[in-house]
Amino acid sequence: MNELEKFRKYLVECEKGVATQNIYVRNVRSMMQEKGYTLSKEWLSKYREQIKERYGTSTVNSHIAAINQYLKYRNIEWSMQYVRIQKNSYIEESKEFHREEYDRLLDACKTDERLFLAVETICSTGIRIGELKYIRAEDLKSGSVIVLFKGKLRKIFLPDLLVERLTEYCGHKEIKEGPIFITRTGKPLDRSNLWRSMKRAGKMAGLESSKVYPHNLRHFFAAVFYNQEKDILKLADILGHSNIETTRRYLVTSGKEHRQKINEMNLVK
Repeated sequence: MNELEKFRKYLVECEKGVATQNIYVRNVRSMMQEKGYTLSKEWLSKYREQIKERYGTSTVNSHIAAINQYLKYRNIEWSMQYVRIQKNSYIEESKEFHREEYDRLLDACKTDERLFLAVETICSTGIRIGELKYIRAEDLKSGSVIVLFKGKLRKIFLPDLLVERLTEYCGHKEIKEGPIFITRTGKPLDRSNLWRSMKRAGKMAGLESSKVYPHNLRHFFAAVFYNQEKDILKLADILGHSNIETTRRYLVTSGKEHRQKINEMNLVK
């Protein structure tokens, strides 16, 4: 077992998701391949400046997060400093998802029943794509499922209509137990499968590609729930956030609505 394989094993023990494992291993591998690589403060400080010239701030911080995890794995007590990011009050309009666009996406998914139901499940419950495997046939009768993320369990309630549709789907697919969303070989549907299928459906629906990805459905759920309930603490609980600031970021809009309200104030005569 080489060093990176050992590091991945450590990440598994830390209960990091597969996607996080892949990113961390890839970023640490990139660091190791740099000329003169050594785990010294001086070298890593120079490396930090190099990647700042190559990438945007978020990507740089992704590399730093991976390196810091690797330093922890190596029992090195110090860590690299992240690049500060000025908080943005608004998101780009090209990423803001709306009800009409969601409806169009669902219409485009109707030729693929599994995709249609997966999109509805994520969007109507707010679960992460990695939690889709916890939607199991034997739990449909109770109308709720237990999901595990980073060592924490939480209960997710399923809308009644979704339960009906999933029950019908399990019936004609002869799924009696285990994950409902599976591949032809019986394995749980993975992130890449769903991502590609959603992109194709989004293109058919005439939607901007930047808006169509599984995690954006989770953000859309958060926005709809908050607009209806105005309860950010309950929303954080549903989403599985331990930090409410994370939940606040889910509620950031493009500013289009804010601009409209400013204009409606009619204070410029």
